[in-house]
Amino acid sequence: MTAQPASLPAEDEKLVTLAKGARGRAGAAEGAAVRDQDGRTYAAATVRLPSFSLTAVQAAVATAVASGAEELEAVVLFGSTSADEVSIAAARDMSAPLLIAVGPDGAIGETLTW
Repeated sequence: MTAQPASLPAEDEKLVTLAKGARGRAGAAEGAAVRDQDGRTYAAATVRLPSFSLTAVQAAVATAVASGAEELEAVVLFGSTSADEVSIAAARDMSAPLLIAVGPDGAIGETLTW
């Protein structure tokens, strides 16, 4: 884990905005947004159905993969100051070198790089 930045670059702030919007539209606890190797962005919220569930990061990664993304540049989780292990694993599966968790108040929480 690296030190927490005072602010994020504009391209990562865009991901925060997209993740916050996905969370709000779905009325979910968390939203996530990812940026792929071509700069395209994808956003999703936590999915909870009787037959299956996905974290917001898993749902955003799945959307990116279904759209043809082969690699991710960054992942933002909005609504929690830390990411759970399955969300981290989903980001790593797509070689995302950066995962930023942002709390519901907009404060930057955990920032993971690998």
